Amino acid sequence: MKANIACPTTGCQKKLEIDDDQKLRNLYDKRISQEVLGHLLGEEFKGYVFKIMGGCDKQGFPMKQGVLTNGRVRLLLHKGTPCFRGNGRRDGERRRKSVRRCIVSQDLSVINLVIVKKGEHDLPGLTDTEKPRMRGPKRASKIKKLFNLGEDDDVRTYVNTYRRTFTNKKGKTVSKAPKIQRLVTPLTLQRKRARIADKKRIIKKKSEAAEYQKLLAQRLKEQRDRRSESMAKRRSKLSSATKAPAASA
Repeated sequence: MKANIACPTTGCQKKLEIDDDQKLRNLYDKRISQEVLGHLLGEEFKGYVFKIMGGCDKQGFPMKQGVLTNGRVRLLLHKGTPCFRGNGRRDGERRRKSVRRCIVSQDLSVINLVIVKKGEHDLPGLTDTEKPRMRGPKRASKIKKLFNLGEDDDVRTYVNTYRRTFTNKKGKTVSKAPKIQRLVTPLTLQRKRARIADKKRIIKKKSEAAEYQKLLAQRLKEQRDRRSESMAKRRSKLSSATKAPAASA
């Protein structure tokens, strides 16, 4: 069985071949996300603690968390779930994929391990060398979290850690760094104030228009009332004028 061991702190990864059945028995019947003591896999791993992250069987089908049945099963998966890439699919499309159970057995050909705790001695090519990260986080809050920065620290100076220098297609030497997202600058604060002022202006205009419509309706109602009163007075005068000659006759 092959073991892919990754070290998140250094960014290195190493593949080892484990042929001893005595060592492999210490991995059997363990599930994904369980931890394994390093000395059970060999004396060179003394003091190390590994975490099982997954694996593949001899036919290349991956392990999936939550599957406890023996052998392989076909599950209906959608985009975003493990064991299914979903690139180029339609929105909401699901497909049935074959996956293995999440328990380690002798059917596996590759198992993925991650170093959780470092041991006494360095592992050559894994913990003794540090591989620089090609790309770093782009969001300002995540950059602050990575470098443990405060509110007063300038994030833009720390992006140069991930600046890459390369030659483009035209033969020019170009350097690139991640474009910082959600960076709070005086310009963004000014734009935010302008947006808030526009919203307040629109709300004020709407309230003034509603008050004007209310006042206009009130004035129209008063005008209709006055007109109806004058019409009623005129009708009463006409009726009294017609009744007077009839009474004299």
